Amino acid sequence: MDIDDYESLPTTSIGVNMTAGAFAGIMEHCVMYPFDSVKTRMQALRPEPGGGGSIRAVMSRMVQQEGLLRPIRGMSAMVAGAGPAHALYFSCYEFLKNRMVSKTTSQFNHLVYGAAGCVATILHDGVMNPAEVVKQRLQMYNSPYRNVLDCVRHIYRTEGIFAFYRSYTTQLAMNVPFQSLHFIAYEFGQSIMNPQHAYNPQAHILAGAMAGAVAAACTTPLDVCKTILNTQQVDVQVQGMVHAFKLVYRFGGVPGYFRGLKARIIYQTPATAICWSTYEFFKYFLQKREDGRHFDRISSENEDLSSVSPSYTSTISRTSTATFSGSGLIYNKSPGPVLLDVTRS
Repeated sequence: MDIDDYESLPTTSIGVNMTAGAFAGIMEHCVMYPFDSVKTRMQALRPEPGGGGSIRAVMSRMVQQEGLLRPIRGMSAMVAGAGPAHALYFSCYEFLKNRMVSKTTSQFNHLVYGAAGCVATILHDGVMNPAEVVKQRLQMYNSPYRNVLDCVRHIYRTEGIFAFYRSYTTQLAMNVPFQSLHFIAYEFGQSIMNPQHAYNPQAHILAGAMAGAVAAACTTPLDVCKTILNTQQVDVQVQGMVHAFKLVYRFGGVPGYFRGLKARIIYQTPATAICWSTYEFFKYFLQKREDGRHFDRISSENEDLSSVSPSYTSTISRTSTATFSGSGLIYNKSPGPVLLDVTRS
């Protein structure tokens, strides 16, 4: 598959984008999940016996005091949320981007990418926010919930459906700038390491890691506020983003906004690299298989038609192969620009 074929991959099939995005989301959140558990405890308003100290100290106490599997408690909630959320995110981004790009001139493409990314983020967070709430409550020290379903039932009975979306506006306020910084940093890395935007696993990993680290560091204060909104650790009910900012300052001052910074970077850097490399690989693999099936179907049709009329077969063959490049589950008139600006995603 040459560079031109690869450039057209993201726009050829919604099914491919959804499948690749689901795998990417699950891998991103699960592989580095223990560090996410450490980050959650470090960001709590009142660090419990399992939450104070360095990353190594928190992880060590978590395992020694609560068992070997404690750092991955709540992972099933992330699997349930990350798969559909990322499938929706990647497919929505590509669909909106392609529709809008076809109706605008090239100088406005950067605005199209931003608009598509914002809509995709809103939908993604709508699916992920309940999973984040459940996951973070299970990650806390001395969590009273037996499992994911017990946590969901308890939250619903005692706090209502609103509790699952209490941090939604904060999540959006964090993710919109996070994704913007993420795309900019990723594209900058790609322009240096992979200017042709070919399928290059090493470039995807390095650019993704750099983008994740930069975006994570800059949005940590919002992540801290999201954590205390989700966990509701202290006796005071945290009602919204403004209230959360005030409480963080009251309990920890300015340094309180950067609790868990190192853990967040350590988690997000490889997680973003894994997400990008997984997405690119599955997109490349799935589209190549789709193209192979399409080629086999065309070959079979040509063999059947060869007994009818050689000239007619030649005409059909030329027509079919003209549509081969970029074929998939859904065909588009124009392949649009590169990947997720979402290589860029």
